[in-house]
This record gives sequence, structure tokens and C-alpha cells, in this order.
Amino acid sequence: MSRFPMPALTRRAFLASAAASTADAMLPVLWRSPVHAAAPQEVQLRAAPDRTRLMPGPSGEIAAWCYGGTVPGPEIRVRQGERLRVVVENGLAEETTVHWHGVRVPHAMDGVPHLTQKPIGAGERFVYEFDAVDAGTFWYHPHQRSFEQVERGLYGPLIIEEREPARVDRDVTWVLDDWRLTKSGAISEDFGNRHDIHHNGRVGNTVTINGRVPTTFVRAGERIRLRLINAANARIFSPDFTGLQPIVIALDGQPVAPHAPDGGLVVLGPAMRADLIFDMTGKPGRRVSIFDRFYEGLEYKLVDIAYSDNPLRERAPDWPLALPANPLPEPDLETASRNEVVFTGGMMGQMVAQDMGESMGPGAPGGTTRDMNSMMGGERMTQTMNSSTAWFINGIAADQARHDMKPALTLVRNKNHVIAMTNATAWHHPIHLHGHSFRVISRNGQPTRHREWQDTVLVSPREKVEIAFVADNPGDWMFHCHILEHQAGGMMAVFRVA
Repeated sequence: MSRFPMPALTRRAFLASAAASTADAMLPVLWRSPVHAAAPQEVQLRAAPDRTRLMPGPSGEIAAWCYGGTVPGPEIRVRQGERLRVVVENGLAEETTVHWHGVRVPHAMDGVPHLTQKPIGAGERFVYEFDAVDAGTFWYHPHQRSFEQVERGLYGPLIIEEREPARVDRDVTWVLDDWRLTKSGAISEDFGNRHDIHHNGRVGNTVTINGRVPTTFVRAGERIRLRLINAANARIFSPDFTGLQPIVIALDGQPVAPHAPDGGLVVLGPAMRADLIFDMTGKPGRRVSIFDRFYEGLEYKLVDIAYSDNPLRERAPDWPLALPANPLPEPDLETASRNEVVFTGGMMGQMVAQDMGESMGPGAPGGTTRDMNSMMGGERMTQTMNSSTAWFINGIAADQARHDMKPALTLVRNKNHVIAMTNATAWHHPIHLHGHSFRVISRNGQPTRHREWQDTVLVSPREKVEIAFVADNPGDWMFHCHILEHQAGGMMAVFRVA
């Protein structure tokens, strides 16, 4: 695992997004009602500079960029099958867009500058309107200069509720993020610097949950649905819930067979989500500390959970755990086209690419070791390298300033496709495909246990991951690493579905 400086903050924030209960009175400031949108209602969303309070006390307020004056932005909730209309006003001094991460929207609503829409200029508005096809946990953020705009605080949760939601006592959202703060407590202005781009991206020194730092209170006997969203630029989270016995019921918004996470750890790369069920079986007055354990040797306390003195019930309820499936077409592997994608670049990238190319030998894409090395960075890398270029997809680096690139792959619409992705770098990459969800079918040649549906998959260094899906959403779709500094350094491409 990669190693980074120990985060300075050891207490973490909590903001629930559920219907009121008697326990709510414990957190009167932190509970915030979600924005409900049902046809023909619409949501107003203004992006603008503002101030937000990360930490308690007079020094806790910092300058940030906010949706609706808050970080995270307002939680938007709709019911599956409803139509959502969001009027976005740009109060920034630069262009922006809003991307609805993981939501299968029409191409024109995807929020990618120049590829799906003209960027929203300063003082301008844009209306996004689409049907909530899939139930699940999603989020929204800019796709314009996202390495800075997201880092300054522009993101928020989008929850699409099942037509018949899973029965729980509380439905809670945690948006995880980290911040690189200066000694004075301000956001560091070193966005998109060369070191971050070539290494693991912008990892901060202060971690928050929903932008706050209180203690979380629960009631013994209650069942909680916890929706985790990783909104960080680059930090990979792995909270250890061992003492709470979580059950995973959805990944990236898509239902999965209910199961306990391996070792109690829930690993979330940037942009990834997980829905968990907790039956709070502890005794009143007990406290449980949740630690983040992704970076070996740099573990830290994420949040304390304290049981209140008024238990809800004596034992866990026996309500069903499984969620209904979303209307996703099942890929047929027998008839699927096969497409190879190789990621290269970054610090130590040439060494890794060379080692992997030699180990793959004649069976590698292209047929020879020399062809593989070329595809994985060799000659084409040196020809296209410039001061801001660090990362490549099949030997091509994207220009961060423009998203309307020549398609790297053209996929036949309504046909089955397998994408085999090889990470020939020394760093993790959460790879996100717009407009679609996909089955993760294998890792390093071994079938996955749950064949989970995802829209962002974390690919480890030197790992090969295969995904499969039906390309049923026409248009040109972004395909990129969601470590936002890696995207800015070239790791993005366009898939055309036609």
C-alpha cells in the first residue's frame, strides 16, 4: 500500500440524512433535511464562493466553493422512476458543469465540458433534466477543472430511493473527503502541481465526513442504512467496521448480494460508494471507534460512535436485507467483443511498464513484447510528453483543457462488450465509465465472487481487471481515472457508443 503523511485530524464528522427520530434531538445542528424532488418539482443549485466550518471553534471556518452555501451541497432525493430537473446557476468567476456521477443519464445531461455541453459561463444557468432510472447512492460534482473545483468543496449527494425502500430505522449519508490545509487553516492553493499529478494525486491532511467534526450518536437496537460516498480527489478510504458487523447491500448504487466485507474493511477509491446495513447491538453508553486502515502504518481514527442511553429495541429486527435489482441489461460474455486498455505513466511508470511487458511476452496485446512495451508507454510516451503530461491510456495522453477527444474505442450500440484493463503503473487507479454501469467479472484472471455492478472500479498496481456491459446508451462517453490529478495529467479517454 502507498504511504502518505498522517492526517492531522483524528475526529471526524457526521451528518445524517434520514427521517426524524427521537434520537435526532442529540444533533440539532447537524441534521439537515434532504431536498426532495418529484415531478414536476425542480431543484435550484447555485455554485459560488462561500465559507464553511470544518472544525468547531472560531478557527474552523474557511473559504470554500459551495453548492447552495454548504459543503457538501444539498442532498437531493428522488424516488426511482421520477423525473429530476436541476437548474444550476454559476456564481463562480470561471466556467463549470455538473456531472451526475454513476447516473445513467442521456448524453446531453452528462455534464462533460465540450463533449456533452458548452461549459456554464460565469453568471449563466443550465438546466439538467433526466429520469431517475436506477435506485441507489450517487453524487454530483463539476467536470470542469475538477481537480480544483471539487477540492474547493463543490460536490453533493444524490440519492435515488427504491420504489419500496429497504426497511430501516434511519437512512444516513456520509460523504467522505480530505482537505489539504495550510498552517493558518486555509485550503492550500497548490492545485494540480507536478508532484501530485505524477504520484498519487492530492492527498490532504484533514479528513471530514459531511464537512463536520462531531461525535455520532446511535441507539441500541436500531437498524441503520449507511450510504458511504468518497468525494476526495485522491484519498482511498478503508474504514474498519469490524466491531459493528456491517452487511454490504449495494456498491456504486447498484444492489449486490448482501455480504459481510472482507475483514470488516470497506475499500472505497475516489468516487466509489457503498451502502451498508448496521444493526446497532451495543449496550447503552458504549463507544466504538472506527479507524481508516487503507494506508499501512498510517491508520487513524475516522469517527467515534456513541450509544445513547435510550435503546430502541432489545434485539436486531429480522427485516429483509436484499435490494431489488435495477433495470440493467445483463451482458452475454459468449458474444461480447473484447477490448484491451492499458494504463501507463506516473512516477516509476517506465520501470513497471517494462517489467510487465517482458513478463507478458508474446501473448500480450499486439503479439510481441516490443509491441506491448510500446503500447505501455515506450516510444509514444516520449513523443507526447510535456510539462503537464504524466499518464496514458493505450499510449495516448488526454488534454485536460478539452474533453472532446477522438474516441479511443467505438462500441456497437446494444451489443455486449468486455474491457480488459491492465494497470501497468505503480499506483492505484479508480477507473470510471460515464453513462453505464458494468459487471466486474475478473481480477488477474480470477472470477470475482459477487460479479458486482459498478461504475468506478479500483485497479491496483500491476493488476488486470475485466469488466463487461451492454453499451445501450448512445454517445461519446468519458472513461478516466477518478484520481482527479491523474485525469488532469492525461488519464482520460472517450468511448463512443454508436
